[in-house]
Amino acid sequence: MTEIKDKSLHIYLDELASSAPTPGGGSAAALMGAQAAALTSMVCNLTIGKPKYAAVETDMQALLQKSEALRATLTAMIKADVEVFNQLMAAYGLAKATEQEKINRSQQIQNILKEATQVPLDCAKACAMAIEQSKEAAAKGNLNVISDAGVAVMSAYAGLKSAALNVYINTASLKDRDFAEQKLAELNMILDDMDIKAEEIYKMVKTKL
Repeated sequence: MTEIKDKSLHIYLDELASSAPTPGGGSAAALMGAQAAALTSMVCNLTIGKPKYAAVETDMQALLQKSEALRATLTAMIKADVEVFNQLMAAYGLAKATEQEKINRSQQIQNILKEATQVPLDCAKACAMAIEQSKEAAAKGNLNVISDAGVAVMSAYAGLKSAALNVYINTASLKDRDFAEQKLAELNMILDDMDIKAEEIYKMVKTKL
């Protein structure tokens, strides 16, 4: 089966729009983050080697390495979300005719729900990193493509908030409330001040246009 990342954009959007459960919002969130990282890389690539930006050459080369690593991470998360959601759907489809089957089914669902919580949590963390990286691109990047740094932060922010929604919906179904509260606390730490940071970066970009 062809991985989502290897499909054409047209096919991916058709699948996203279809009645099939995957790909869904989790994959879209990861894609938003990957786009953000790619745009940060673009700003770096169009700044590196330009005499006018020689003073930030080393910084932009370092940022490029980080944004490309992050892009790879977020691209892999597109597939990870599909896989864990498919596992969850399979667990919901398990037999439940007998009492033991009901117990086994419930245990399977709960186990996979924990993983289905961790995947978007990791995505949220990566998108938060993409926001931070876009800030440096916006501050030091080539002014001719500075608007792309603004698109990067908005894409990363959308990915962050979208991934958070998937954490919320999965933790709501968890019976292990200690685990759920721990993951929600981790999410809150990731989200802390990100609304303000994203808006500040957007405004910084706008002042440079």
